[in-house]
Amino acid sequence: MKAAVYNQYGPPEVLHVTQVEKPIPNKSEILLKITATAVNSGDCRLRKADPFAVRFIFGLLRPKIKILGSVFSGQVESVGEDVKHFKVGDFVFGHTDMSFGTYAEYKCLPENASIALKPAAISHSEAAAIPFGGVTALHFIKKAEIKPEQKVLIVGASGAVGSAAVQLAKAYGANVTGVCSTVNMALVTSLGADKVIDYTKEDFTQNGETYDVIFDAVKAIAVSQSLKSLSKNGIMILSAAGMSEMLQGVWIAITSSKKVMTGVISHTAADIIYLKELIEAGKFKPVIDKTYSLEQIAEAHAYVEKGHKKGNVVISIN
Repeated sequence: MKAAVYNQYGPPEVLHVTQVEKPIPNKSEILLKITATAVNSGDCRLRKADPFAVRFIFGLLRPKIKILGSVFSGQVESVGEDVKHFKVGDFVFGHTDMSFGTYAEYKCLPENASIALKPAAISHSEAAAIPFGGVTALHFIKKAEIKPEQKVLIVGASGAVGSAAVQLAKAYGANVTGVCSTVNMALVTSLGADKVIDYTKEDFTQNGETYDVIFDAVKAIAVSQSLKSLSKNGIMILSAAGMSEMLQGVWIAITSSKKVMTGVISHTAADIIYLKELIEAGKFKPVIDKTYSLEQIAEAHAYVEKGHKKGNVVISIN
């Protein structure tokens, strides 16, 4: 099968398309023929081993996992003899968690992985654009126990995680303020934000407003400076936090009534199914900036790394 492979950490150019062995499902797995995947910030960080600590998990000198990509939409091509919940021909979408491997024409996954039937009303490209931002935002929104009428500020509201967070926070009944650049204000408004702040013209830490939850989806805020915009028992979510932000979060938790949430996300098939139900109810829509072919994978990574994409960058495979 055709796949985008990397054998060393580095810039986008380390990715190259080649032929590799097609996987064979075991008796509890399904074999997916992948139609579309997406490039996200996590893929870029892993590709260049940033932060360096990822090497201790994914390979010190060179990557152990050669094929990146953690989201997909496609069709079930074959199933193992013990598989009960999916059948050949099913259109599905989902997230591979830490096994990656969707920059390829085929991928095997356990039937109990984060997989759901694809909503019929959306394309494979749209479905592939949902899981990364969707499960990341949902993980933190559930963990923060966001409630109706709470004031939620989302920084980086036009990105993959931010655009999902706006829609999910609204689905939970929150009053949502999005922060983005001038060019993306209309997009964030269309996603349901009650108010949008143009960060090129206004600093939310200076407007006197306080929020129950501040969700930084892009590692854009100064944590200490932003604390004054958080209510007394408020929660700060740093979904793209580095080690420095994590340490600040520990200190804040020790010295105040405020909380900081960071760390590795977790998700299940139930989360993908919940996103599917929101899509079918018209309460969640995928946001796609650009679509590339698998042969353009290095170009797609270079674009994502610039940090200005709107929503998601999709890779068309089959």
